[in-house]
Amino acid sequence: MKSTSNYKMPAFMSRMSFEKQETLLKLFILVFCMVLSFATRLFSVLRFESVIHEFDPYFNYRTTRFLAEEGFYSFHNWFDDRAWYPLGRIIGGTIYPGLMVTSAVIYRVLNLFNLTIDVRNVCVFLAPLFSSLTTIVTYHLTKELKDTGAGLVAAAMISIVPGYISRSVAGSYDNEGIAIFCMLLTYTLWIKSVKTGSVFWAALCALAYFYMVSSWGGYVFLINLIPMHVLALMVTGRFSHRIYVVYTTVYCLGTILSMQISFVGFQPVQSSEHMAALGVFGLCQIYAFVEYVKSRLSQQYFDVLSRAALLLIGAVVTIVGAVLSATGKIAPWTGRFYSLLDPSYAKNNIPIIASVSEHQPTTWSSFYFDLQMHVFMFPVGMYYCFSKLTDANIFIILYGVTSLYFSGVMVRLMLVLAPVMCILSGIGISSVLNTYMRNLDINRPEKKGKKGDSDSSYPIRNEIATALVMLMTFFLITYTFHCTWVTSEAYSSPSIVLSARSGDGGRIIFDDFREAYYWLRHNTDEDAKVMSWWDYGYQITAMANRTILVDNNTWNNTHISRVGQAMASTEDKAYEIMRELDVNYVLVIFGGLTGYSSDDINKFLWMVRIGGSTHEGRHIKETDYYTPQGEFRIDRDGSPTLLNCLMYKMCYYRFGKVYTEAGKPTGYDRVRNAEIGNKDFELDVLDEAYTTEHWLVRIYKVKDLDNRGL
Repeated sequence: MKSTSNYKMPAFMSRMSFEKQETLLKLFILVFCMVLSFATRLFSVLRFESVIHEFDPYFNYRTTRFLAEEGFYSFHNWFDDRAWYPLGRIIGGTIYPGLMVTSAVIYRVLNLFNLTIDVRNVCVFLAPLFSSLTTIVTYHLTKELKDTGAGLVAAAMISIVPGYISRSVAGSYDNEGIAIFCMLLTYTLWIKSVKTGSVFWAALCALAYFYMVSSWGGYVFLINLIPMHVLALMVTGRFSHRIYVVYTTVYCLGTILSMQISFVGFQPVQSSEHMAALGVFGLCQIYAFVEYVKSRLSQQYFDVLSRAALLLIGAVVTIVGAVLSATGKIAPWTGRFYSLLDPSYAKNNIPIIASVSEHQPTTWSSFYFDLQMHVFMFPVGMYYCFSKLTDANIFIILYGVTSLYFSGVMVRLMLVLAPVMCILSGIGISSVLNTYMRNLDINRPEKKGKKGDSDSSYPIRNEIATALVMLMTFFLITYTFHCTWVTSEAYSSPSIVLSARSGDGGRIIFDDFREAYYWLRHNTDEDAKVMSWWDYGYQITAMANRTILVDNNTWNNTHISRVGQAMASTEDKAYEIMRELDVNYVLVIFGGLTGYSSDDINKFLWMVRIGGSTHEGRHIKETDYYTPQGEFRIDRDGSPTLLNCLMYKMCYYRFGKVYTEAGKPTGYDRVRNAEIGNKDFELDVLDEAYTTEHWLVRIYKVKDLDNRGL
């Protein structure tokens, strides 16, 4: 029977060998994944505009603009007198400059070729660009672990996984936007060097590690995971001269390079977070020396020497470590590192860390929301890695287990888990499809009555294979729809511009933040000092160009505590603090009119906790702001301490006369769903300077002291 199909292969493909056709198909799939990765992150630009998101990215944008305009020398020596008044901040020595340098280099190169583009647009589109490069790195890493098919699946997975998109959408100009690329590149080169034992690949791995160190503080995870891999190879008897060469090269070269970053300095040889890498490096040297001695001595002499040397070295290491720790030469673990090992540590000891939403533990629903089918395919990929243990597979198993733990402790680290989820899912999906596609026989003729036509030990092989392939296809289709929906609805809304749906389905835009910042920029003195909670510090300096007391760097807990004390105190006590800090304006965020829940009233208890965490704020007790029944209420049954504090009065000033919902009394808070308890009051030490259209941002001017000479 002749085929009815009229399809003809293009002439250029018919002249190509099968291997070249396969290579062309792989290239097409990878390019498609790169384009998809870039395009799916543009929802926010298409719906709103090319704008920077969130809070931290505004500091990164401001410093990048300074670097592009003034040059690296001025940037490295920049003292910012508009931050942390009256202390200021040394910018070059307190940041990871990789993100800013990358953007500035791209900006300069584009302008060198007369492609004029604003620095802001480079910053907005940098994360989608690097996400495209991440798909390529993911492909090569997974290919090193298994094969090309698994690499293509993993690349397609990571291009749209929500756990990674949450930090790499257009406008999300944060360190993580390039750090995940750097991390996976380092892992890829590490696996390559482990397989080959080549100093060349190890040196490239060290360079990639240096780029990672310059970009994100999360490099500590990386420099602990690689030594853990080497230690696991030692324990399992897989350690060899090949591993010794590459780890020694990576550690020595990587440590020297990382110490060139001013913010890192001597931490790689002084801080506790880096001691695991140093310890494994020492073990490698001891192991190599022992092997050399063993080859030169008889077994009897070697046993005697090894026992004596083990006791001596153990005693020396213990004593030296204890002395260095006691004298402070080895710095103790930081609070953030402790909070990873003990999730309750920050809540009990460092409220400033616990107050950050991205430092909260991850809920079960968040895992499915950010990973979808990876939750189910992750164990499948782990099974296939365990079933064929290699040096590379041991590494990816360690990566998967450790990142799974840390992502459960801190929701921010879901970003570190997402890539390994995609890699292991890619291995699992590829292996399952390879297994069952071989059993799939769609052209099998029905032959009844003849024995031996089917395998009696596997009677319904074709049916089972068909069901598994269809199930996997269904999973992949739902994964695509889920990722697109999550990206569109949850991760593509810039916090600087808010939107909501009206009753008729239309979209309402709330642009109050930029309205308030531009009012500050054009209606206040250039040397005006603005007091606000630390969340908004970066945005005020970047958009309003005004001096602020505290910002998102949160390096000085005492200074932030002082601001918290002012917000939690009565007007007269708060006035003393504001005069002490030379405050001219106070800015608060209020969502009671629009229903915006991330306002300062909902953050107020953290201001109380942080304000009362220092000696000067010991009089501030959290229990004073609750009702006798232990409730935090803003209505007439609320605590008198709360109803008369400065934050309450700044948020609800004149609000008692406003109708917010039909059928509700005046002063009805749409976030707390309650009528405020203190309506009729006047401000004694502040004057209302400006309130935005939807009351989201309220700015007050601090009154001058009375002229006692009159």
